[in-house]
Amino acid sequence: MMLDGLARIGSSVRLGLTALGISARTFFTLVVATGSLWRRPRLVSDQVHFIGNYSLVIIAVSGLFVGFVLGLQGYYTLNKYGSEQALGLLVALSLIRELGPVVTALLFAGRAGTSLTAEIGLMKATEQLSAMEMMAVDPMRRVLAPRFLAGVIAMPVLAAIFSAVGVLGGYIVGVRLIGVDEGAFWSQMQSGVDVWADVANGVIKSAVFGVAVTYIALYEGYCAAPTPEGVARATTRTVVIGSLMVLWLDFLLTALMFS
Repeated sequence: MMLDGLARIGSSVRLGLTALGISARTFFTLVVATGSLWRRPRLVSDQVHFIGNYSLVIIAVSGLFVGFVLGLQGYYTLNKYGSEQALGLLVALSLIRELGPVVTALLFAGRAGTSLTAEIGLMKATEQLSAMEMMAVDPMRRVLAPRFLAGVIAMPVLAAIFSAVGVLGGYIVGVRLIGVDEGAFWSQMQSGVDVWADVANGVIKSAVFGVAVTYIALYEGYCAAPTPEGVARATTRTVVIGSLMVLWLDFLLTALMFS
């Protein structure tokens, strides 16, 4: 019994290391493949439109309501200490540092990530990728690389839109509805938000999240079993693994950036 348990543990470790090695090799191959996309920028621009533009509505609406909630909760918390004039600073830092990149990445995984996984998985199930290989067309360069680069480009832009709309939502609730002084709202925000310490770090976070989520979505679709059940499982894994990876990377980057 003990030997059987050790054998199962060893088999699980071996399979995990094999999957990790395949994933790392695929990632580096994909990164190298993006180097040739400057010859065909239309492939990237089409995917940026598909990934970014179609995700814009859910990102903007979610950012607006997150700004509403931050405005309300921030005012009630700061009002206890007589610091409600710092509401603008609280809203801006919360969105730029944390909520903007993280919530955008989670929404990105749920909307664009699942779409990419289902698309690549369906192409594999219908043998379109195999047909490309038969015609000496590398699917990694023609299909995966443009989508990967487009996701990396679109993610920081969507995070910036989320944060900007969220600040607007906090302004509507805090200034227009509650009555916080408008000058104090914007001046505190302007003086307290640093371009390099806050904005740049938020952009770096969103770019890292874009790399992680987009790669996970493409990898799951590319390695999915060519059946309807396999594509469905790959789509589910994209959301689960992508969301967990975003939260883990957020902790790691926050510890490095703001320690």
